[in-house]
Amino acid sequence: MSNEVGTRGNDAKLKRDIGPLAAGFLVLNGVIGAGIFGLPGKLVEAAGNFGPWLIIIFGLLIISVVWTFASIASYFNNTGGPVAYANRAFGPLVGFQTGWLLYIGRVTAISANINVLFNYASELWDGAANETVRGLLFFTIIGALTLINIVGIKRAVKAINVITLFKLLPIITLILFALPYLTPAGVLPGDIPKFDQLEGMVLVILYAFVGFEGALVTAGETKNPKKNIPRALIVGVLVITVLYFAVSMTYANVVENGSGDTPLVEMGEVLMGPVGGVVIIITAIFSILGNATSIVIAAPRMTFAMAEEGSLPKWFSNVNEKYSTPANSIIFLGVLAFLLAISGTFLYLAAASTLARMIAYVICIISLPYIRRKADQETIENATPLPGGYLIPVIAVLVCVFAIFQSEINDWQYMAGFILLGSVLYFANKKFSKND
Repeated sequence: MSNEVGTRGNDAKLKRDIGPLAAGFLVLNGVIGAGIFGLPGKLVEAAGNFGPWLIIIFGLLIISVVWTFASIASYFNNTGGPVAYANRAFGPLVGFQTGWLLYIGRVTAISANINVLFNYASELWDGAANETVRGLLFFTIIGALTLINIVGIKRAVKAINVITLFKLLPIITLILFALPYLTPAGVLPGDIPKFDQLEGMVLVILYAFVGFEGALVTAGETKNPKKNIPRALIVGVLVITVLYFAVSMTYANVVENGSGDTPLVEMGEVLMGPVGGVVIIITAIFSILGNATSIVIAAPRMTFAMAEEGSLPKWFSNVNEKYSTPANSIIFLGVLAFLLAISGTFLYLAAASTLARMIAYVICIISLPYIRRKADQETIENATPLPGGYLIPVIAVLVCVFAIFQSEINDWQYMAGFILLGSVLYFANKKFSKND
């Protein structure tokens, strides 16, 4: 009998409407948000012609993390991703805290991204800067994303597929227009900068690659998740690395003395005039909207999984009978994201949530030996292979630990607050469950 983790409870009611292409798009949209529109300028500013090559270096480092997650994912069929991994290896409390930290990070991210979306929109329409108008538009956009997800994962997947095309095609076109500007001297890496010159950039580059874990959470609604999700992770992050590198390299060769604040807008204006700048602003809006959509798809499945494991009230695991979606968890996310978006407090929590995500990554990575130990031989043989045994996971842990040590004391204080809040929710739920 297989010891692998399969579907159970309400998880079995979910429809597997996410195919391999949609799983890949979830990875792309989970990672590519606003970062690609600001990172190239910061890289060139900090490291000159060597800046774009940092993308390749850090992309290879992140692949160690992604590959490890791909291997872990190949043991699971059920919704939850990191929640299920940590629970399987270390028990419900660690599983809950891992999921809770990642959940807070993603809710904070969607709130931040929606605000950034309107920062770009205000470049085209002054009304987007008005606080009242912004509040109404926050409600409309987050409400629409919530509704789309409630009425079916298939509709949400269609939405993300369309958004992905709208955000990738202009960026690829921009790269193609910039190719004639490339020269050997501009492409070859310049002098390697000293570490103290890059110290502030390390986290920025690493953070530009996080978010891929969103696709893991939807395993319960993905077709053949043990095969499709690992492939989507590895291929998706490789594509993202190439895209980031191409954008950064072409920017470094096209734009001279750029401000670095809106690098792709500057690049668009150089290549296509004012129209190019407008196209990039619209593309940025679609990019951020796609990132927000992927979060709204993934994050509710985390509270759903935590409720299925008994760590949150069963209310979160209710599945809508008509649409076969975790409607309560989706509504909860929409309300929380809206409140954070209009409050602005997310700005102070962003660094802490990223720190929490890195710690959650480490917990998931070190869960692999325990998961393998509890699996049968057939499951182990069919899992995504890790060449070199545990060498890749060890590198992955070192990458995450390195990022963790770049954090400041304030980040740790906020994270401690998150852990305390999560612990209160967890133990309160356990107590009330016993009294029922």
